[in-house]
Amino acid sequence: MTGLARSRPDREDAAPVILLLQIAIVLATARLARWLVMPLGQPPVIGEMAAGLLLGPSFFGWLMPDSSAALFPVPSLPALNALSQLGLVLFMFFLGVRVDAHKVDARRNVAMVTSVTSIIVPFALGAWLATGLHERLAPAGVGVLPFALFFGAAMSITAFPVLARILVDQRLLRTEVGVMAIACAAFDDVTGWLILAGLTTLIRPDDVSYGFGVRLLFLIGYLAVMMGIVRPALRWFVNRRGRDGFGESADDLAVLLLVMLLSAVATEFVGVHALFGAFFAGLMMPRDAQIERAFEQRIEPLTMTLLLPLFFAFTGLRTNVQLLNSAAMWRDAALILLVAVSGKAGASTIAARTMGLSWRDASLLGVLMNTRGLVELVVLNIGLDLGILSPAAFSMLVLMALITTFATSPIVRTLRTRERRVEAVAIRDNEMQQPWGDPTR
Repeated sequence: MTGLARSRPDREDAAPVILLLQIAIVLATARLARWLVMPLGQPPVIGEMAAGLLLGPSFFGWLMPDSSAALFPVPSLPALNALSQLGLVLFMFFLGVRVDAHKVDARRNVAMVTSVTSIIVPFALGAWLATGLHERLAPAGVGVLPFALFFGAAMSITAFPVLARILVDQRLLRTEVGVMAIACAAFDDVTGWLILAGLTTLIRPDDVSYGFGVRLLFLIGYLAVMMGIVRPALRWFVNRRGRDGFGESADDLAVLLLVMLLSAVATEFVGVHALFGAFFAGLMMPRDAQIERAFEQRIEPLTMTLLLPLFFAFTGLRTNVQLLNSAAMWRDAALILLVAVSGKAGASTIAARTMGLSWRDASLLGVLMNTRGLVELVVLNIGLDLGILSPAAFSMLVLMALITTFATSPIVRTLRTRERRVEAVAIRDNEMQQPWGDPTR
């Protein structure tokens, strides 16, 4: 009895040490992976995503199972998950703050048609594919409709922050194609999260006392309050504090973070995921460079450097490629990748070409829209938490997200290199055709 009483506090005392060790290893692995992928022309988040996968049972757990079990014991994972969820809430809030679909004036019709197509077609193809995969990949008790709807939503996601980083790295951000890609991704993010909010409300387990109809009314009420009351109040608060000096006081950020947290709690109460509330709170913020700069300087470094890598690690611990242990499973994974690429990149390319873009620009826009990255992992984790995705389906979709995101930068670089060669040849041919005695020269 005495030994039992002593051992329990020992285990409790060891929990903080294990958590700190986990954080240290995740941080070191993420930074190392970032350094390895950046010379390959990849955005740093690719390295962090890969690092999370390597720390899980797909690699570390397979290579050193005893060490993996000692470093990431199951009882310690809730604490790691809690910190990662805080990072996700902050990240989704930042994402909402940065989304501004009103920046596009030229080619607005092209951006709108491409964006709508890049949502509808992957959603439809993903839902159609899920009906065939349901029997093999859906968890027990999950019907065809919720599985298909969530699969379609996961296929239609574009990663706005990763896309923006790729555009900066490739010096495309201020080009016509880059501006259209940002506009399409912004619209996709807003639409995708609204779709996901509706689906979550529809298919979430009844862990509250009210039904779907009441949840929907609460959701509509929440949206009305946020747009009709919170948004004007935030604008008044920022103007009152002074836009030029906003963020100099910690009270400024505290108020905005409080709005973010209460919005996340409200959507969780309604029956929609808390991440949607954080994202929507960001959308309600005034579009001001000073506000964005204040978050970039005060809060974002810690979030992106420490908290988000914990989310990648937690996702990696839930991803087990060894579950794909047959030719049929790998065939399903390849089919998911094929449908994801053709539905997103293919449909976006055809839509942009139909609206008047050249094949080169349309292909470039389609490839950029196929970037999924971190946002896709967020959606997939929601599906796994809700019990809609099985561990095998989750692992297949995580691999799809990694491959499509990793492939974006090399393909964009190749397309741009070919474009420069074609332009150089055209200029040379034009110069050769000019007469030597042209009086206008």
